[in-house]
Amino acid sequence: MNYQHKLITKELTKLLLGGSAHVSLKDALDNLKPELRGIRPENMPYSIWQLVEHIRIAQWDMLQFSKDAEHKSPKWPDEYWPKENAPEDDDAWKGSLKQINSDLDEFIELLEHSDICQEIPHGEGQTILREALQLADHNGYHIAEIVALRRMLKDWK
Repeated sequence: MNYQHKLITKELTKLLLGGSAHVSLKDALDNLKPELRGIRPENMPYSIWQLVEHIRIAQWDMLQFSKDAEHKSPKWPDEYWPKENAPEDDDAWKGSLKQINSDLDEFIELLEHSDICQEIPHGEGQTILREALQLADHNGYHIAEIVALRRMLKDWK
């Protein structure tokens, strides 16, 4: 891996993990009361659970697309958003967060061992670099919504 690749990968990793100018998912969910996971504030189209699940599904899809020519993306938008406001139980909540973290780790591993500027063979011009930027942007956007929901629920710092 050359110096430029190392530098870009390091910066992308920081962006993907949150921090600096962005709240991480871990920080956005820190000390969230379990009973607030499924509340949809008035005039809001989703709950914190729905945002977490959406992050999980979309991130999984971007990871799988980046590495697997046979991958079929979920149907947009129906299969990217859970219909239930709240997780079935605490195990569902923990499982979603565990997959988000493991998929993110796997994507970062892919970043470190790929030619990030080479087009993905089964794509339409996408590169691992583009997928990393899209993933960071997508997660950052929805993590900010989680913070906004927590503020509406009077459960933020």
